[in-house]
Amino acid sequence: MNFLGYRRNNGSAGTRNHVLIFPTVVCASTVAQVISDKTPGTVCAIHPCGCGHVGEDKEQVIRTMVGFTGHPNVAGVLLVGNGCELITPDVIAQELAKVGQRVETISVQEAGGTTRCVEEGKRLAERLLTETSGINRESVDVSELVLGLECGGSDAFSGLTANPAAGVASDLLVAQGGTAIFTETSEMLGAEQILAKRAADAEVERHIYEIIAAAEAKARSMGVDIRGSQPAPGNIEGGLTTIEEKSLGCIRKGGSTTIMQVVKYAEKPTKKGLVIMDGTALDVMSNTGLIASGAQVIVFTTGRGTPVGTPIAPVIKVSTNTNTYHRMKENIDMNAGTIVDGKGTIQSVGERIFNEVLEVASGKLTKAEILGHREFDIYALGYVL
Repeated sequence: MNFLGYRRNNGSAGTRNHVLIFPTVVCASTVAQVISDKTPGTVCAIHPCGCGHVGEDKEQVIRTMVGFTGHPNVAGVLLVGNGCELITPDVIAQELAKVGQRVETISVQEAGGTTRCVEEGKRLAERLLTETSGINRESVDVSELVLGLECGGSDAFSGLTANPAAGVASDLLVAQGGTAIFTETSEMLGAEQILAKRAADAEVERHIYEIIAAAEAKARSMGVDIRGSQPAPGNIEGGLTTIEEKSLGCIRKGGSTTIMQVVKYAEKPTKKGLVIMDGTALDVMSNTGLIASGAQVIVFTTGRGTPVGTPIAPVIKVSTNTNTYHRMKENIDMNAGTIVDGKGTIQSVGERIFNEVLEVASGKLTKAEILGHREFDIYALGYVL
């Protein structure tokens, strides 16, 4: 089984062929966005990070930036810095050289200010576009596909329709030798025993318990009631009542296969199959982490509805119920509400999702791409000086 992807010089395969304009620090965000706006055909990802990070926080931000800018969906990247920050373009470029990514760098200070930096950045971006425009799609074995699994705006139907159907799609991909990654550790609270039983070995089992215990300990250390965040107000309006109830629905995105590995936020798996990424439940940050971990396509289930996309990877939106599908049809790609409507089954909808993943991986645009949704944020740990 195959999809049509873009083969990179380092051997990886992408589902998109983007030229990315990326600020390595928040101070350069406006300049990066203006460069992208003035260079049609490029995409931009702005964020509030890049300066003052220390320790584990610094490592996570750099790991995320490198994973995102070095992604196989990116044919070439222009890194835009200010010049005096902690994470400069050179810091990221040195790491990108190790994975063979085509990269250019520029600094606002070295260029002599905003206007000159935009002019030089536009020239470099146009060079990247010219170099990468001739890359064509070719047949790629589906075993090279990495699927990210995310849910947002969950409701009482999430664990009954869209999430288990996404789990079927995950199982089908794993059966073909591919990789599926799911995350949202705080939405696994109360379901750790279920996940641990599916661990490939004792080490994976230990990691599952550790990350979920750490998420619970962090919530307790704040001295506040996490209800209102987990479940969120929209979740409660949608019929969810407890974090355990939400968790039992959330984990169904992971299907039924063996959990092969637990990785950090934005860390690339070293094993194929089903993987847990230890990360936040915040939708945009989750998407960013999944992509930095290697996901070339994301399946995003939603009960309440959400418009978000990403700058470089397609996001397939699957509604849990038919009402949301019709109300937000311009944002939703597929309707899993047919399961409760009696017009489909978990298996049949899951197979449809899997086939949609292959079509999107081969170039079909998602609703989020068509509408221009390119939300991006990094899950920083907050150790900023």
